[in-house]
Amino acid sequence: MKSRKLVIGACGAAALCGVAVAEEVLVSENISKSTIWTADNTYNLQNQVYVLPGATLTIEAGTLVASTPTADGSGSLAVCRGAKIFVLGTAENPVIMTSTNDDLVTWRAAANEWGNLTIMGDAYIGDSLTPGNTATPNAANRSAMEGLTADFPGDTKVLYGGGNDDDDSGCISYLSIRYGGRVIGLANELNGLSLGGIGRETDIKFVEIMNNVDDGIEIWGGTVGIRGASVWNIGDDSIDVDQGWRGKMQNVLVVQGYSVDASQGSGVGDNGFEMDGAEDSDAQPVTTATIYNATFIGQPAPGAGDGATAWRDNARVQFRNSIFMDCGEKVVRFDNEDGDGSQGYGFNGTLSWSDTWTTPWNVTSTVNAPSDPGMFYTAQTSGRLIEMTGSVFFRNLDSAAYTEADARGVFDPANDNVLIPGFDPADQPIASIDRAKPVVVGGKTMLQVIGLDPRAVGPAASADMLPPDDGFFMPANYRGAFAPDSNWLCGWSAAYNYGFITTPKCATVSEAPCTGPDPEVPGDLNGDGIVDGTDLGIFLGDWGEMDSPADFDGSGTVDGSDLAVLLGNWS
Repeated sequence: MKSRKLVIGACGAAALCGVAVAEEVLVSENISKSTIWTADNTYNLQNQVYVLPGATLTIEAGTLVASTPTADGSGSLAVCRGAKIFVLGTAENPVIMTSTNDDLVTWRAAANEWGNLTIMGDAYIGDSLTPGNTATPNAANRSAMEGLTADFPGDTKVLYGGGNDDDDSGCISYLSIRYGGRVIGLANELNGLSLGGIGRETDIKFVEIMNNVDDGIEIWGGTVGIRGASVWNIGDDSIDVDQGWRGKMQNVLVVQGYSVDASQGSGVGDNGFEMDGAEDSDAQPVTTATIYNATFIGQPAPGAGDGATAWRDNARVQFRNSIFMDCGEKVVRFDNEDGDGSQGYGFNGTLSWSDTWTTPWNVTSTVNAPSDPGMFYTAQTSGRLIEMTGSVFFRNLDSAAYTEADARGVFDPANDNVLIPGFDPADQPIASIDRAKPVVVGGKTMLQVIGLDPRAVGPAASADMLPPDDGFFMPANYRGAFAPDSNWLCGWSAAYNYGFITTPKCATVSEAPCTGPDPEVPGDLNGDGIVDGTDLGIFLGDWGEMDSPADFDGSGTVDGSDLAVLLGNWS
């Protein structure tokens, strides 16, 4: 269904100035065939919409996905295992996913106005708490995605996980996600961007979450990397990783604040980076990751935010060349376990919390181990399993801000960290920051960031330890998420269009955005570029069905003619 709709405020947002009037397309059906959403339409999600296995959704640069707010944020988009999504935003023409209440130029205290973007893939996950799963890596292990509701028992649309760490779920570039986070029930809410079992061949670069009722980005298992992420005013944890994520991140900005007046964790920001290893804690794979060039900007009032980093269930993460400033509580917060049934560090013969900080990166657990650990753990290539090195710390003023960090040797000279004393703005490691007057939200005193030039200055303007040249990390001779001479948020982000970015001249980075999917091979139902037994299995499951991606000849039914097409393209 289409209707005429004015894109309100579009020409106030530089990135959408070319769009004045667009057709509104109401999207209520699952996407079973490869589909392109174009910039001359606005797409309004009416309910939970799935991109089904074998289908690819391509979203052109400059496209607006704006869903009508409902009591439970019902409009939402999920990409199933075996499906793909290509978000082709650019710095000049991003893709925006938001609610119809967003005028694209003015920030509001709001969230839960629509759902989110969820992507589910086929990579290994570490989850032995789900009935039927094993504690050793197993291609048959599956988990149900948080925030999604199965239509019937055994509904595979809501499941993620598998045995292909090179799984490719598509490509995302220059995507801004705003005002989302559907609430299903207690502790069951949609994150801004949910990634379950996503493989390393999936490309995600320059993505933003602005205002969300739950976490900003949450990753369960898999090996996906993210380069260029801004997570701002989130209602729970800004970045949350679980179930054996073994990927990489670079250039990550976290700005803590609030999205709505609600309790901490449901509208007011909680932890900056929350890291869980596996479920249960002795399962494998276990979270083992490397993050370069993060900037964490917390809420400085006492007790306003929890940890800059929170650690649980044997997680192993290296933070390098980063900035941690204005944390309201602990910079390193040792939670040990997640409260959901896992046992914490040291369970069943795994490494203790203190030993994980001193153990070399290439030492893997022998508990529930895979036959080839080197194949599973590739994100770390040097140093120790947990590190905070080459980083700058400033104005973390809580009396216990550095207690655990000191106990773990974070400020030992060999770690090349810089602790800037005092709280004088002239000493801060970023160019500038402006905050609003204090307000009490969810029982916490918040000083919302309303102006930010996050470029590195002072001791953050250079770095001795450079990222490895491994095909993922980009050269970066600085600390924090932004170089001294550029700001990759300029032009395309909500932070920029809402007036929060104060960088003068605002030079941006130059990196190629995503391109569209490769030409489809008839018979390739799982989108991996070849036609093989996996596709045949999907095909036979759809035999006799109508409106199926396996209906290659368009006859309306999956039958023998379609089988001939599939076999004719067998790889």
